[in-house]
Amino acid sequence: MCRGSKVQFSNRALKFGLRREFLDVMLSSRLWNRACKRVASVALAIPLVPPSSMHFPSSGNFGRRLSLVPAIVSSSSRSCSRRSASLDAPAAAAAAAVGVLEMDLDLLSRLREAADEFPPPPGEKYSYGTAGFRADGSRLGSTVFRTGVLAALRSLKTEKVIGLVITASHNHEHHNGIKIADPDGGMLTLDWEEYAEMMANAGNSDLLLKVVEDVIKREDIQGGSPSGKVFLARDTRSTGPALIEAARKGIEAVQGVVAENKGILTTPQLHWMVRATNKDEIGSELQYFQTLSNAFRLLLDLGPSNLFKPETLIVDASNGVGASKILELGQKLEALDMEIRNTGGKGNVLNYLVGADFVQKEKVFPLNFDASSDQDKRCVSVDGDADRLVYFYFGPSQTDKSLAMHLLDGDKIMALFSSFILDQLRMMEKSTNFVGESDSRPPNVVIPGYGTVKLGVVQTAYANGASTNYLQQKLGLEVALTPTGVKHLHARAEAYDIGIYFEANGHGTILMQESFVDWLREHGNTLPSVEGRTAVKRLVAVSELFNSGVGDALSGILMVEIILRYREWSIQQWDSIYTDLPSKQLTIKGVDRSLITTTADETRVKSIPQLQDAIDVEVAKYKAGRSFVRPSGTENLVRVYAEAATQESAVTLAEAVGRLILQYLQAAPES
Repeated sequence: MCRGSKVQFSNRALKFGLRREFLDVMLSSRLWNRACKRVASVALAIPLVPPSSMHFPSSGNFGRRLSLVPAIVSSSSRSCSRRSASLDAPAAAAAAAVGVLEMDLDLLSRLREAADEFPPPPGEKYSYGTAGFRADGSRLGSTVFRTGVLAALRSLKTEKVIGLVITASHNHEHHNGIKIADPDGGMLTLDWEEYAEMMANAGNSDLLLKVVEDVIKREDIQGGSPSGKVFLARDTRSTGPALIEAARKGIEAVQGVVAENKGILTTPQLHWMVRATNKDEIGSELQYFQTLSNAFRLLLDLGPSNLFKPETLIVDASNGVGASKILELGQKLEALDMEIRNTGGKGNVLNYLVGADFVQKEKVFPLNFDASSDQDKRCVSVDGDADRLVYFYFGPSQTDKSLAMHLLDGDKIMALFSSFILDQLRMMEKSTNFVGESDSRPPNVVIPGYGTVKLGVVQTAYANGASTNYLQQKLGLEVALTPTGVKHLHARAEAYDIGIYFEANGHGTILMQESFVDWLREHGNTLPSVEGRTAVKRLVAVSELFNSGVGDALSGILMVEIILRYREWSIQQWDSIYTDLPSKQLTIKGVDRSLITTTADETRVKSIPQLQDAIDVEVAKYKAGRSFVRPSGTENLVRVYAEAATQESAVTLAEAVGRLILQYLQAAPES
């Protein structure tokens, strides 16, 4: 344990040869306590300084002291080396403390100089959400630089490769954004989102350095021999090159961390490459394409004989990064016949009247598609960074003979995937001649030798009620509801052996526990029937096809195309598995969103029971009625969602609930 006093340490450290300037910085810094703990772990005598007394001064003297650090450390380190053989315990403690603090103080001095190049724009407040930071690309330099710093610290903390991608996904071209990929290829852990916001909103370099110092201390980030690495990538936006450079400077302002620019990639590609690299696999773009292509070919080979081949797939690439990547994938897969539209180039604007988000929300066909000439053709839209997809086709409307667009959104994609996975599990279970319940329903699929395979699907309250009914009643699957946001869906899906999640906007994936996939590889060939062993191989191929970190439009397209071939389905047959309930969404502005809190699944109001009671009364008036309200996380507004048997009823219900919000929020007490 630490013994002695701060004064004793100071006297002995000065006698040992530690320069006064360096000692002053050490003893006034919160980093001192971390150094004490490090040295105390090897039983050296260092006094602990009370946390309340540890801080860097915010005056200009702070910068002067830090500027002395390189020379001080160099001098002290050489002195330590010459006299190490004769050091007493306090002197050895001083030498050890110098080593611990060398990285910390050098990091801060380099960081201050680099940060001054990227002053934050006045009046901005940034929030790190599911999609990371988003804003006008011309005003993001400071935020991107600081996120680079955070990614570097995250790499040092985990001693793994971290990813950082510059993209604003489905947003307009003048927007841009940045988000971090964690070592497992998933999104930044929730615990670090707070740090991201603290750094982004630190008003000047001094405040930023204090935040960095605090993160280092709280996370006990060690410098020295461990090196860090951050993969960088961007989409095709015009502000991307400048923001990549800002990110690089932020990363490399942190001692011991290097940035590796991977160029123009889709967001899912970067996540995949981070995960593969950290698993000591080949984390290159070429390997990404080879992995997806091999899985697709294997699934084709494992399909029924005389496999059905549908007509050409028409792809709306949203004038984004996905265009070239889908083209490259298609060149590797002769069996996949695609026509790619909205590929970018002169006169074409990213995400303008094109892309998955536009098609899903507006329910109209994108530019360069025509209802007449494209009638009955199978079409798919991806978004700007290719992590979302929705299918659609033009055919007779349900009410008259005119041509209308029919949308197959994330809900219907998830239904297709879930039924296919369930088929394979049933085939495996049947192969074992297992005699279980007379009507063994999921999640009670039992594979002898493994046990119960937990299969579940995850949705948000915004999922169409018809899709939930199909998954629960037709397929018998367990459906879990989470708050809105991919990070919540992803975390819940990880609780299953096989978890499938999709938002209606087309972002989703299939997750398989590594322990389950390992079992399939090691024991699947022992199943007694050919059908069971084939099902095992298909599931393993699906695990290779899907991105376990985030949704991937390229993986999704390949999976849809496989299943349609297996079942010999047209897109119209797929669309007919259930009919969406009509829905309506409204936004009620100018209200205090803080007055409304909801249950965890966001389906019911908690804070104002009378409001929920009134909503229940309105819902009961309509056949197949359902409605919920959800306060915005960033703006003073409340969103209303309503479903009913007819579109007219859905609109009327939504408007009635909107009036209730105004009524009850106006009468609610101040919070």
